[in-house]
Amino acid sequence: MADATAVLDGFANALQPMYLLYALLGVFVGTAVGVLPGIGPAMAVALLLPLTYELDVTAAMIVFAGIYYGGMYGGSTTSILLNTPGESASIVTAVEGNRMARAGRGAAALATAALGSFVAGTIGTLALTLLAPVIADWAVQLGPADYVALMVVAFVTVGALLGSSVARGLASLALGLFVGLIGTDTLTGQQRFTFGVPLLADGVDVVVVAVGVFAVGEALYVASRLRHGPVEVIPVPRGWRSWMSRSDWSRSWRPWLRGTAIGFPVGTIPAGGADVSTFLSYATEKKLAKGRHKDEFGHGAIEGVAGPEAANNAAAAGVLVPLLTLGLPTTATAAVMIAAFQTYGIQPGPLLFENQPVLVWTLVASLYIGNLMLLVFNLPLVGLWVKVLQIPRHYLYAGILTFAALGSYALNFSPVDLLLLLGIGLAGFFMRRHGYPAAPLVVGMILGPMAEEQVRRTLAISQGDLTALVTSPFAAVAYGLLLVLLGLALWARQRERRLNEKEPAVMS
Repeated sequence: MADATAVLDGFANALQPMYLLYALLGVFVGTAVGVLPGIGPAMAVALLLPLTYELDVTAAMIVFAGIYYGGMYGGSTTSILLNTPGESASIVTAVEGNRMARAGRGAAALATAALGSFVAGTIGTLALTLLAPVIADWAVQLGPADYVALMVVAFVTVGALLGSSVARGLASLALGLFVGLIGTDTLTGQQRFTFGVPLLADGVDVVVVAVGVFAVGEALYVASRLRHGPVEVIPVPRGWRSWMSRSDWSRSWRPWLRGTAIGFPVGTIPAGGADVSTFLSYATEKKLAKGRHKDEFGHGAIEGVAGPEAANNAAAAGVLVPLLTLGLPTTATAAVMIAAFQTYGIQPGPLLFENQPVLVWTLVASLYIGNLMLLVFNLPLVGLWVKVLQIPRHYLYAGILTFAALGSYALNFSPVDLLLLLGIGLAGFFMRRHGYPAAPLVVGMILGPMAEEQVRRTLAISQGDLTALVTSPFAAVAYGLLLVLLGLALWARQRERRLNEKEPAVMS
């Protein structure tokens, strides 16, 4: 269980005026990022990584956590008002939310999404507070073979379940593993995969890869598909205080709680993330609906907005459990956040709670504070987010490319980094265009060297016995659960595809 004194110290630290300002900055930028189609939290965190080096590590993590939570909030606005999900996790929200908006009930859809996000985010963060120290204490006892098993679980699930096909996901993972091994072998001192280029002897900077894939690659992809002419946004009536009727409240609170119960545990497993949990929540609400409320599904049912949005934000809190306690990133944003930790010389994992308790609990406390900030600012400022949606896209993406170039150059003040950024950005563009997910690439690059080190350690302890990698009790259980997890996740993806086939308009 969490130490009450440590948690209170975290709140005392997070409530300092400067950290409150950073939390506000993070949630504001995150919401704006979530609102804009095609720009997700992973891109925003990657883009800001080089620009936060002047901040202390606590301030940087608070900003990134605010962007993460804010991005989950903001995605609902564009889904409801524009029928264009800003994040893949907001696809389900668009199914019912946009139909509510077209029927003149966009205000109620926005309100239940914001309130559901707050409820789920708060409960999810509370679960993180209680669960993370327990997992960290248990993880300290794991051996090298057990960590290899955990990383294999992360590799297979992230590689197999992200992207349009298993083959493309695993291909992206393999590319990431290859890039992660470029540089000098720490054991032998020999250079590998450097192709005789001295500048690659120290390896490829993960920040350049993250910015190139998520910022440059995504910006080029979205720019190649820009629609001409003004963006049509469904107007929202004024008077946000009276947006939800008593009936809306009574129909929303149960889906909020059910969405939270679905989202958090799904978020904690590798490759669960917010996408799967939102589709599971929507399917649950549709199955539990009765009478005339059941007939509303597909035509603007408020339960179809409340449940998935709650599941979305609860999953966001769940993703932080393996990130902080095991050092395993299970989503694109989590992978970039691990890169942020590493740039400050900090490795997330079980020892993080012992070595950096102030950082951890200040970060967790900032999640509670940021969640409250999001509720306070989101509803009154919905008019501002509507205006953000109308920013000309060519200005927006030109700015993104400029910031990406400046940030990458500032890492080492080397033109080579700019060439790498361009090459990786073009690779990211072609990956995005042909359905190869970016997240497995970054996860493979970050975890690949760590997995190699643990494999070598296991073989050194067992004197080269390969069976040591699978014979420990934990490793055997992990590989067994991996098979179950893959089966369940692939079943959930099939349900998701069937829903997408029924709702082609959402994806257009």
